[in-house]
Amino acid sequence: MIELGVNIDHVATVRNARKTVEPDPVAAAVLAELGGADGITIHLREDRRHINETDLRRLRETVQTKMNLEMSLDPEIVRIACEVIPDQATLVVEKRNEVTTLGGLNVLADESRITETITRLHERGTQVSLFLDPDVRQIEAAVRCGGDAIELNTGKYADAPTWENRNREMTRLTEAARLVSELGMRLHAGHGLNFRNVQPIAAIPRLVELNIGHGIVARAVLVGLQQAVREMKQLIFQRQIMEE
Repeated sequence: MIELGVNIDHVATVRNARKTVEPDPVAAAVLAELGGADGITIHLREDRRHINETDLRRLRETVQTKMNLEMSLDPEIVRIACEVIPDQATLVVEKRNEVTTLGGLNVLADESRITETITRLHERGTQVSLFLDPDVRQIEAAVRCGGDAIELNTGKYADAPTWENRNREMTRLTEAARLVSELGMRLHAGHGLNFRNVQPIAAIPRLVELNIGHGIVARAVLVGLQQAVREMKQLIFQRQIMEE
């Protein structure tokens, strides 16, 4: 069964837009779990544009499933992660001027620092996933760094303007997923997924975790967060049943 990690960053985005205290990301996490979320994902960015350190610490105390912290290699963020000890950390590239994460880590360019960060997180008992584009060399470098899982970036698939482009990206993801499994890493996927495009990704063999945020929060505006999570879980489950 594929686990669903629900990213609640944009609950905090709505709160921060009015510089107020609601909606509360902790309350959102509770509702997501009641809806069937297998984990709660948050991204503590260097600029704190949505989730802040107080949110992180409160969520660490209240999340009942798995807390997955998306994080850059910034020394302050690494220090905070080692203090809070999330169940899982997902290492991502971060740029100040981006609206959302635009691409995977360049492990080849920063292998030694990534290895050091993974070692520090492992010493605290945190499992580590690396957010990567479906690139063979980056995947092989991630294995050398000692990570536990690779989260394949599905952004280009999600944003593909034509079916031809989407099929091409799907092929790249499927081939990369096979390599991740062959190299003994857990296979995760995420970025840009929503209720219209998630099922082909959910059909990738040996996939164990999907992380989805904006698509679920956007649906929750219309039907409520608990219901939106239930609907996403059902879509993922239906596709798995079809493939078995």
